[in-house]
Amino acid sequence: MSAMKSSLYRNTQRITIDPGEHYVSRKPEVISTLLGSCVAVCLYDPENRVHGMNHFLLAYNQSSKQTSIIESDNGRYGIYSMELLINDMMKKGADRTKLKAKCFGGGNVLKLQNDDWKRPTVGEVNVQFVREFLKSEKIPIVAACLGGDYGRNVHFVGENFSVYVKRIGRSLEMAVLKDERRFWKKSLDETRHTTGNIDFW
Repeated sequence: MSAMKSSLYRNTQRITIDPGEHYVSRKPEVISTLLGSCVAVCLYDPENRVHGMNHFLLAYNQSSKQTSIIESDNGRYGIYSMELLINDMMKKGADRTKLKAKCFGGGNVLKLQNDDWKRPTVGEVNVQFVREFLKSEKIPIVAACLGGDYGRNVHFVGENFSVYVKRIGRSLEMAVLKDERRFWKKSLDETRHTTGNIDFW
């Protein structure tokens, strides 16, 4: 992991993560990120007081519709991101069987849908992946705000494991889009080479 951006937020620390990063803590810290097509999974173990968030972006689903995305080449990066998050949480004392999830993002902001091939959008692939992965790992999704055609600002509060989500404006969405396009191209290359309103959740 690269060095995270840290700032003071309501008498605690706020850690901001970017695409491809994750962060885990036992402290009452706030973990924040900006999402477009990416998905952030907020995991927490309420008994052992460990929480963490990742931020990942998959490429297009190149496999057949009969193949589960977590069994496809496209799902490899998502599985890697999820396992990094889970393993780091366990290192800090979390019990894998007690994990709960809140999931956000997967908006269609990259606008990369291919109508000729009827492929899903990048956001749809991310949403499909996270639902399949958490179901296979028997980690319950207790809240989710996924899909749509807009970006989100997400804040995961370690004190009580609540999540605050705000739809971002067009100017900020364009900045997120630029970052995601750069990261999307990088993750796609790696895949090819290796095979307004605030909502409370």
